[in-house]
Amino acid sequence: MHSYKRSTLRRAAVVAAGCAMALMLPLAAAHAEGQPIVMKITLPTINDAPYVFAKNFAAAVERDSGGRIKSEVYPASQLGSMPRQIEGVQFGAIQVAVIPPEFYVGVDERFEVMAAPGLVDSIEHGQRVAADPAVLKLMLGLGANRGLHGAALFIASPTCLLSRTPIRHLADLQGKKIRIFASDFQSVAFKRLGVTPVAMSLGDVLPAVQQGAIDGAISGIGPFVLMHFGDAAKYITETNQPSIFLAVEVSKKWYDSLPGDLQQIIDKDAAAEAVAINPVALKMYGDQRKAWVDGGGELITLPRDEQAAMMATFASVGDDVSKAKPDVHEAYQIVSDAAKRTRQAPSQ
Repeated sequence: MHSYKRSTLRRAAVVAAGCAMALMLPLAAAHAEGQPIVMKITLPTINDAPYVFAKNFAAAVERDSGGRIKSEVYPASQLGSMPRQIEGVQFGAIQVAVIPPEFYVGVDERFEVMAAPGLVDSIEHGQRVAADPAVLKLMLGLGANRGLHGAALFIASPTCLLSRTPIRHLADLQGKKIRIFASDFQSVAFKRLGVTPVAMSLGDVLPAVQQGAIDGAISGIGPFVLMHFGDAAKYITETNQPSIFLAVEVSKKWYDSLPGDLQQIIDKDAAAEAVAINPVALKMYGDQRKAWVDGGGELITLPRDEQAAMMATFASVGDDVSKAKPDVHEAYQIVSDAAKRTRQAPSQ
């Protein structure tokens, strides 16, 4: 985990100057000649809720800018692994990234608090947490001194566990090597279940499963369906913990170079599309569960008492992981308090 963070920062330092120069020259020329300003949007997945958000956001910005900004969407890690995508946004070679916030831990460890297990109970609950003013103020402000401008936050789905052999009971997890997101919250949580966690970017997961380098992987069900993981593993255990939020991060260098009216369009459209994606995400989650079964896969639910035991095991992870890091603990308390406030939907 720590070598993952350090290597990301080292590579970032190496590419910084070149990326910044690559951005500023064509951008200055575009401003001078009245040409459209290119906005590249990167994300690790395709044909899922984050991809729909990216396309809708791209279209909204083009429309509301009167064509002054030309959007290009690059799904499925076409612009590199998630660490490379993040570096590209920090230094301006890429203008926008739609990536789970915990992958930004090398930028600021507070990004990972949205990955705390037990934080939300459902997609609908996660939607309320993502819209909470205190959560938005925290999450959108992170990374401002490291080249990032936070524009929006939304939830895609809960996570589930893909496995080469069925995981029907908690005991089946003992000794398994499981891919997790780059988050200490996830690492500690799954270690408590007897798992050997392996932090890994999404693009590396399928070959690792195919080759038997790992026994399974944590992700949303969308990538497993849409990226044909069923060819390598047929079993998904619906642990539903933690949930996958998406942070919409804009290159601060690029954002600061824009005229004020275009900055307002970026912020307004990102916020609007982060709300508009909510019903789409819910529907796509149901469709993806059905598609997994229709494709020959199996969806597994832990026995009720074992699901409850897992949640009890996870209950103290957030406090235990964050207590030694005052800034992370403060951030965790903000999102945890918001989750408690929004656990029940407002009465109509």
